[in-house]
Amino acid sequence: MIDRFVDWIVARDLDAPALLFLEASKPLALIGSQMLLLCQPVLGFLGSTLGWFDDHRVLAAYAELLEDPSNIERILDRLERQSTE
Repeated sequence: MIDRFVDWIVARDLDAPALLFLEASKPLALIGSQMLLLCQPVLGFLGSTLGWFDDHRVLAAYAELLEDPSNIERILDRLERQSTE
């Protein structure tokens, strides 16, 4: 899940803004994951319409991923590694 998320960011050349955003939002990761669950119906419709993902359970998995601050660190580490390559 983390690799897929990082690959999506790097493919769109958003690694620098993502690093900045994730570093700044580490203390609020739990709130962000809950907001993702709150917006799940709208994001689920937009995501399937725009081809981001096919299953609404993907949003729940990302929300679960963002709940744990250690996962944010893992994402940051992988983003830093891929942006230096």
